Amino acid sequence: MPKKRTLKDLKQIAEKLRSDTGCPWDRDQTILSMLKYIKDEVDEVAQAIENADHANLREELGDVLFQIVMISQIAKEHGYFNLDNVVSDIYDKIKSRHTWVFGKDKAKTPEEAMAMWKKNKAKEKK
Repeated sequence: MPKKRTLKDLKQIAEKLRSDTGCPWDRDQTILSMLKYIKDEVDEVAQAIENADHANLREELGDVLFQIVMISQIAKEHGYFNLDNVVSDIYDKIKSRHTWVFGKDKAKTPEEAMAMWKKNKAKEKK
């Protein structure tokens, strides 16, 4: 049985690819140059969803995830942020916006949940 890989393993691959002993193409990439690739991968995710192609969807989600890891690695090298910051930020955002799940608000329908999400988002933006 193959070893289960983690996000930490993926971060290590990105670090290696960007290192002096890594891949020249990967080392040459910038946050801006990665824009095309992440857009392409998101389009492929959309296509897999539209086609209900779940096997391909799994693969394409992995491709998007690796784009996020690589862009975060480049950002880390420039001192902007790192992948752990990205994970922490989205964790906090999702938790703070779902106050009917993690707080005291009530939402019994999808419409109520969406209205509460928008209200919580607007509060954060102030």
